[in-house]
Amino acid sequence: MMVAFFGVVIGVNLLMMRLAIQTLPGTDVDSAYAASLAYQKEIATAQAQSARNWKVDAHVERSGQGGATLQVEARDHDGRPMSGLKFQGRFERPTDRRADQQVTFAEVGIGIYRGRAEAIAPGQWDLVLEGVASGQRMFLSRNRVLLN
Repeated sequence: MMVAFFGVVIGVNLLMMRLAIQTLPGTDVDSAYAASLAYQKEIATAQAQSARNWKVDAHVERSGQGGATLQVEARDHDGRPMSGLKFQGRFERPTDRRADQQVTFAEVGIGIYRGRAEAIAPGQWDLVLEGVASGQRMFLSRNRVLLN
């Protein structure tokens, strides 16, 4: 009986350990080492973005069916609307990456981009916006939003 007892305890521990290692919810990157190698490039990209002094405003509006419409207005350092950018967005759950949702944007006016997330649950989300021009990321923003 003693061997059976310890066998069951060890078996349950191994099962729980395996499940915990497989899921890994809440991590930002899969490999901290790979992320550290790209860190200097990210610093240079952030400095270049800061030097451009763009003003990008985002507004989230909830619909009655549980979706959300996201509108982005992009202006350059002189306050002129910027056209021709390609914006990409994501609603990321801070606690579980599996709930992340992509938002595809279309330019609906000069410097105004709009996208939609069809079914997004209420709660805290990280809104990640990326502006791309000529295949190069020109803008990156990450903000915490609370959706009702």
